[in-house]
Amino acid sequence: MARLENIRIDEGGVSCTIIDQTRLPRELVHRTLSTPEEFFDAIATLAVRGAPCIGKTAAFAMSCFARQAALEGCSLEETRDRLYDQADYLQSSRPTAVNLAYELDCAREICGQPAQDAWQLAQHLCDYAHHIEDNEEIIYGSIARFGLSLLNPGATILTHCNAGPLGCGWPGTALGPAILGAAEGKPIKVYADETRPLLQGARLTTFELSQAGVDVTLICDNMVAAVMAQGKIDAVMVGADRIAANGDTANKIGTFGVAVLANHFDVPFYVLAPKSTIDIACATGEDIPIEERSGDEIKTMWYEQPMAPEEVRCYNPAFDVTDAKLISAIITEDGVAYPPFEDSLRKVVCS
Repeated sequence: MARLENIRIDEGGVSCTIIDQTRLPRELVHRTLSTPEEFFDAIATLAVRGAPCIGKTAAFAMSCFARQAALEGCSLEETRDRLYDQADYLQSSRPTAVNLAYELDCAREICGQPAQDAWQLAQHLCDYAHHIEDNEEIIYGSIARFGLSLLNPGATILTHCNAGPLGCGWPGTALGPAILGAAEGKPIKVYADETRPLLQGARLTTFELSQAGVDVTLICDNMVAAVMAQGKIDAVMVGADRIAANGDTANKIGTFGVAVLANHFDVPFYVLAPKSTIDIACATGEDIPIEERSGDEIKTMWYEQPMAPEEVRCYNPAFDVTDAKLISAIITEDGVAYPPFEDSLRKVVCS
């Protein structure tokens, strides 16, 4: 399988090329981003999505902005001021995924470090962007291997939303064990629910798993209980957009319901995410901001004709929070964290 680059810094270092994830699987479309507005729009409209990919995109954007300032002849202080403003602007694009804030905080820290001029600052930010790129296969490969170690040979997992290479890095987080297993001759079967209202499971998860040679079956969101009742699911594996200090986890809307069903049917429920997703400063899930998106995503976005009256109100939270009590383990690149998560996650972050 040819690996798709979710984002790359273009030659010259002043722009990036992304895969527009809103156009998959019908067509593979690349977009070039160079301005703060273009990066903001790509993140806000989900052309770039997946918590790790959002964070990576922000880091790449800051590298491009710094080089642009240097080329324009800005002084070091002018460049710093401009970058701080641009970081604040990008951070407002999506509130729930902590990776966005994490990578922008790293960029701000780099901006505050000694540099001779704008060019050297730009180089520091470029080096950091490439550091992310160089290490992501190590990080996500490790997550996938730890996840695979929790599954019996030939196991069948269920996943919600999309947490594969497009939203992370190869081989992904929640999809990583299945993709790695296929690559190593240890096949894992996957049930992917469609993930309303944006259909990331139908459009992206089935696309990535099919490309990787994984045996994947698509189901509607409301079929999860029936499939579990039939004994078809050995484990649930999902990604995360933010993990609180106590283990409460924000992920795509609908994850909480899947966790409740897994608990009812005694199916292990695993969260797979890089440790940058753990927000120790966030005590519980009640402290996680939940993004609310346009009701048009429910009524019109994926239909030729509207599926509800034009005047009807919609409530469209993009995420929900799964109680830590429903989570069997949280898997990061440094290993498997088990309850009580207050202790195990702090050890992961401090390692």
